[in-house]
Amino acid sequence: MRYVTSFERIGIEKGIEQGIEQGKNQLRQGLIKGISLGLRLKFGELGTSLLPEIEAIASVDTLSAVLDAIATFDTVEQLRQVYQPASE
Repeated sequence: MRYVTSFERIGIEKGIEQGIEQGKNQLRQGLIKGISLGLRLKFGELGTSLLPEIEAIASVDTLSAVLDAIATFDTVEQLRQVYQPASE
C-alpha cells in the first residue's frame, strides 16, 4: 500500500469538498430549471414572476420542496408559503 503524505491527504480532501460543492450547484441549477418549467406550465406569467425569489434560495431541500409543491398547490400564494413561511 502506498504511503499518502499529509499534503496529499489535504489535497485529496479539498478535491472531494470541491466535487461535492460542484454537485450541489449542479443539483440546485437543475431544480431551478424544473421549477421554472413547472411554474410556466401551471401558472403562466404569474408563476414565472416568482423566479427571482426562488433563484435566491440556497437550500437544495427547500428547492426540492418547491418543485414537489407545484404539482399539488393551486395558487402562487400557496406555493410561496413553502419557501416563505408566515412569521408569527
